[in-house]
Amino acid sequence: MPDTESSGPPPAMSSRTSNIGGDGQPPRPQQQQRQQQGADSEAQQATSGPREAAVQAGADEAAAADDTQDAQADRRQQQQQDSPPAPARHTPVSPGPRAARLHDIYAQALGHTLRRLAAWDSFAGCYPTVAARAEPVLRQVQGQMVDKMREKCEKEFDNILAARQVVPRLNELEDLIADASSRRASSSAEDPQPTPPHLLPPDAILSAHLAPALAPHQSLLNAKLQTTQAQNALLADEVRRQRAEVEGLLARLEAAVDDVRGANAALGAVADDLADESRSANVE
Repeated sequence: MPDTESSGPPPAMSSRTSNIGGDGQPPRPQQQQRQQQGADSEAQQATSGPREAAVQAGADEAAAADDTQDAQADRRQQQQQDSPPAPARHTPVSPGPRAARLHDIYAQALGHTLRRLAAWDSFAGCYPTVAARAEPVLRQVQGQMVDKMREKCEKEFDNILAARQVVPRLNELEDLIADASSRRASSSAEDPQPTPPHLLPPDAILSAHLAPALAPHQSLLNAKLQTTQAQNALLADEVRRQRAEVEGLLARLEAAVDDVRGANAALGAVADDLADESRSANVE
């Protein structure tokens, strides 16, 4: 049986019949033009929909990207405000004569040690078989060992100098020696000779060691003492003012007492008569 639910004629037949009018006649040029315009408009609408959607999606993505960049910028600014200031960059200290001499001595000692390791006869005596069969390879290994050991030793020496602050302290020693030399040159023969350090008493040595640590505390205590003295001066002025006020009140009170005593003395002669008159007036 034939399939009654077929979807229609084949594509070739559809294209053939689309070009034929409803009366079975070929379409006219105007009708063909209108059909072509309708097909173009439908195609344009069909293609403009995805294009507009893509444009809208691109605009949304750009807006979201802008919002994300603004949020990241605000977050970075907030972190910069909340974070403490960065520490100052470390500036290397130029070594003085003693520090430079220390570097030279270490370089000489290290070079002398590595020359013993770089001697081919001693090194080949430790590996005679390899030296006989693969001398170039063994020489290459020896050179790599010497270079690696030199690099590690120099790095470790630099780390020790940085950890112990050897160069700044040697530079401070240079300054102390220069200061002592200038003082010795500027002193005269009549000035008292300084006592050698090994002859100083224990109290003087202890004070010399504690002076740098106690100096900040002394400055703090001096500032507190000055503040306390200023407060005490204000309190003393207030006490003097109140004492003067009390003395004035006492003087006024004594004057009032003197007035009362004078009035009593003046009325003492007629006090009895006034009392009798008051009694008689009460009786009446």
